[in-house]
Amino acid sequence: MAPSRVLVAVLLALGCWAVAVAADNVMTTTSSSPVVWQKGAHATFYGGADASGTMGGACGYGNLYAAGYGSRTAALSTVLFNDGASCGQCYKIACDRKANPALCIPGVTVTVTATNFCPPNWGYPDGGWCNTVRPHFDMAQPAWEKIGADTHNGIIPVIYQRVPCVRRGGVRFTINGHDYFNLVLVTNVAGAGSIKSMDVKSSDSADWMPMARNWGANWHSLAYLSGKMLSFRVTLTDGQTLVFSNVVPPGWTFGLTFASNLQFK
Repeated sequence: MAPSRVLVAVLLALGCWAVAVAADNVMTTTSSSPVVWQKGAHATFYGGADASGTMGGACGYGNLYAAGYGSRTAALSTVLFNDGASCGQCYKIACDRKANPALCIPGVTVTVTATNFCPPNWGYPDGGWCNTVRPHFDMAQPAWEKIGADTHNGIIPVIYQRVPCVRRGGVRFTINGHDYFNLVLVTNVAGAGSIKSMDVKSSDSADWMPMARNWGANWHSLAYLSGKMLSFRVTLTDGQTLVFSNVVPPGWTFGLTFASNLQFK
């Protein structure tokens, strides 16, 4: 066989192998890039039919209706929650009909925001559905019912993918704490949804001060900032950075929320 034909044959073989490997994970494709679904996860539900039991949670969003997240939320297992770094991320979820069609509502997906942590249950030898290694979504019941056909069973196999978050209005900052301890909750974050780093600058300084993740979506600084006009610099986990200049006016007090006019893509 001529060398050129050998090269073509090899390339074709490699191409077929690549398609075969990718086919296990790709459900649909677009003209720009494949849409990859992750398999092997399951979903349960909690919080009641009105999702009242989902309020609060390990991300610190408090009343999820007031914060704009509503009932399309989920608590993530350890491997997905990532010690709170995943708070605010959005996931599109579908029941896996290939695994068990009787448990699924066909042709439907639901997008949820990560607002809580589903801890392992060490009453079981392996830690249960939310053990440290298994990807699992403990969804608000109204969201789960979009894709699950049998609430009496309560556990369904799912496929999922990370998707950009869509939010109305700008990013919001709620300041709690006290003098020399400023605890800032960041909500209504679009794009990646989850925050990688955050800095604060007061009106009487030219320097940005790094903040540290305190828990969930709460970040803290240990400087005296009370009553000063404040700016925040926020970087998401996808690398996007926005500067929210003077978003907190002078004379502010703890417990207030300040809405910006800026939003991530």
